[in-house]
Amino acid sequence: MSEIRTHADQVWNGRIDDHIAGGTRADAVIDIADGLGLLPGFGNAIAFRSAGELLLFDTGNPLSAPRTHAILREWSGDPLTLAFYSHGHIDHVGGLDPFDAEPRPPQVVAQERVRDRFDRYALTAGYNALINRRQFGIDDLRWPRTYRLPDVTFRDALTVTRAGLTFELFHAEGETDDAAVAYVPEHRLLLPGDLFVWVSPNCGNPQKAQRYPREWAQALRRMAGLGAEIMLPSHGAPIFGADRVEQALTDTAEWLESLVEQTLGMMNDGHPLDEIVQRVTPPRHLADRVYLRARYDEPEFVVRNLWRRYGGWYDGNPARLKPAPDAVLASAVAELACGARVLADAALRARDTGELRLAGHLAEMATQAEPDDPALHRVRAEVYRARAESEESLMARGIFRETARVSGELAGEGTA
Repeated sequence: MSEIRTHADQVWNGRIDDHIAGGTRADAVIDIADGLGLLPGFGNAIAFRSAGELLLFDTGNPLSAPRTHAILREWSGDPLTLAFYSHGHIDHVGGLDPFDAEPRPPQVVAQERVRDRFDRYALTAGYNALINRRQFGIDDLRWPRTYRLPDVTFRDALTVTRAGLTFELFHAEGETDDAAVAYVPEHRLLLPGDLFVWVSPNCGNPQKAQRYPREWAQALRRMAGLGAEIMLPSHGAPIFGADRVEQALTDTAEWLESLVEQTLGMMNDGHPLDEIVQRVTPPRHLADRVYLRARYDEPEFVVRNLWRRYGGWYDGNPARLKPAPDAVLASAVAELACGARVLADAALRARDTGELRLAGHLAEMATQAEPDDPALHRVRAEVYRARAESEESLMARGIFRETARVSGELAGEGTA
């Protein structure tokens, strides 16, 4: 137990990384306290061993389900009687198949909207496969079409007592609309799911469904008031000590609240989205917090997500209300510039001077105007490789790397 506390302290002080975009994996359950264990992975599983029963909060992802099962079975041979889903993302609900094959399948508890999420995933399986391949760089990723449904659901709150332990659950909206937060008083333990992931909140993901920044901050404030001594996120390292738990939660709440206040203030004053994105920034005094680094999502995506939630999809530019097709606009600009290759050359100059956002626009227009020209795709690939290398967030890197790969193949370069 002392080793995990040392590890957690090093993560807290920024000496090592352990977060959703680059977290620790383990080959054994890590003991946190007597009867309380953590199995780190892409989607942590938090395990309880008590009164001859095994209980789980989150179950891991489907790709590692056999491994998760084997490791947990080394830690406890007791029957898994109860599992909780923190929310419906597949890296939290995908580990139960081997346990369901045992003689006594577990009961599963989740917030009621998890079922709606699973229905939506079945409807959009192809799209979710595409965007998650792009986001995580997993070329052969297949999106599940069937899911282990919960047996018991709740709407606002639920208290579950099992094996001498108490799970005080409440519903939250944040990364998802179906989150279940748990507090276990016997361990003074907070289980926030993905409402804390050791990086800035995943609250603006450009390829995913609506996020809830304002409600997320409210949930963080509520969690901070519970007085937990231990917090075990569903990604990344534990946090030990009531002061640190409270600080991490309230700092993250303040970070979100600032983006919400600034964005809504400018919306209410009539500013267009483009201007808001350029002007809204996180609080400077929180810039050194290791758990608020933009390694996964990033602030400008959160701003865009707030606009989508409160303002719809029209961004304030009337030309984009009913725009010309991208290829038509690109062809017109290329004609004015005396050719698509002129645009491509300008894109390379912008790249070389560090104007990468402008370079992206110019490279896109060049290939949209003449989509069959390999030389233009070679330029586009170069521009987006540079863009990917310059980005810190996994979201932006994934999209830019995939763009570079596709244009590289069209340019005859093979895999980019």
